[in-house]
Amino acid sequence: LTHRFGDDWKKSLLLPAKDNRVKTSDVTATKGNEFEDYCLKRELLMGIFEMGWEKPSPIQEESIPIALSGRDILARAKNGTGKSGAYLIPLLERIDIKKDHIQAIVIVPTRELALQVSQISIQISKHLGGVKVMATTGGTNLRDDIMRLDEEVHVVIATPGRILDLIKKGIAKVNKVQMMVMDEADKLLSQDFVVIIEDIIGFLSKNRQILLYSATFPISVQKFMAKHLQKPYEINLMEELTLKGITQYYAYVTERQKVHCLNTLFSRLQINQSIIFCNSTQRVELLAKKITQLGCSCFYIHAKMMQEYRNRVFHDFRNGLCRNLVSTGRFGHLGLAINLITAEDRFNLKTIEDQLMTDIKPIPGSIDKSLYVAEFHSRPPKPIH
Repeated sequence: LTHRFGDDWKKSLLLPAKDNRVKTSDVTATKGNEFEDYCLKRELLMGIFEMGWEKPSPIQEESIPIALSGRDILARAKNGTGKSGAYLIPLLERIDIKKDHIQAIVIVPTRELALQVSQISIQISKHLGGVKVMATTGGTNLRDDIMRLDEEVHVVIATPGRILDLIKKGIAKVNKVQMMVMDEADKLLSQDFVVIIEDIIGFLSKNRQILLYSATFPISVQKFMAKHLQKPYEINLMEELTLKGITQYYAYVTERQKVHCLNTLFSRLQINQSIIFCNSTQRVELLAKKITQLGCSCFYIHAKMMQEYRNRVFHDFRNGLCRNLVSTGRFGHLGLAINLITAEDRFNLKTIEDQLMTDIKPIPGSIDKSLYVAEFHSRPPKPIH
């Protein structure tokens, strides 16, 4: 890029439509810093602004300068508060494109999150002139990964099992990795993944930097911190586990009344898009079929589907091609959450309230539209990551 003086370079930016949605204190309670305060490369700033990120969120204000200094971080933050940007911005700033080896790895628990984080990385690094980002997850063709890693790759975003497989095969060489990020670390350090994570760390340099982000701090996270993090900078921006922008209600129904209750909600609420969660893959497909029979467009997605098809469904739903999605997973977004529970679920509801430190109220006769109806734009604003 040719050198520009002053703020003239900002005039050439392709900025998205301004996001006029109401923001909660999860993202607005900042110290008033600007992204330019962190002495970032101008090319990286261009990508940040073109993502629609105007100012750093609280978790970004706390994380970015510390991560740039090379210090380990243990951060407690919710999804939807700018967490991905909190680690991707310093990660990309520290990449040296003159070096043709893997310099950073981001480990996440799910394929969907890996794809989401890689898309953000590619977007904000697009002006950096050659930063190579690669996503690799289980369920995809290993041969494709081998071919990509045979070429230049600077950043790998991966699920635990796949990256360990590539490391053990000698395909992904991580001995020169300077930064490792663990997003949703409480899940990564569960019994399903903790042995894999320990194996991965064994292949890294002793001088690596570890950034660990988690919504909760179970004993597994505390043990990991004590064993692997060196004098970590601790960040805790959470007074409660639920996003402040989410209003939660419950409705007591019998099992047979749930579809009828959904139909009532569809007719009484002005819902642009909804995600409906089930606790089994069988229920997902059955419910999606019943919703379609009600005359509502509906996609479904679950772990037993082919990865290529899941990616397609996820992409199409995000682009607004369908109004309803039935899923077994959870997504972190602002809006309205309504739980349909039977009498047998009452104890579970109380347990959830205690764990989340929140109060879930019975669904009222009418619901304020401002809780879930966003202001529309000709070009939809990008979600905060």
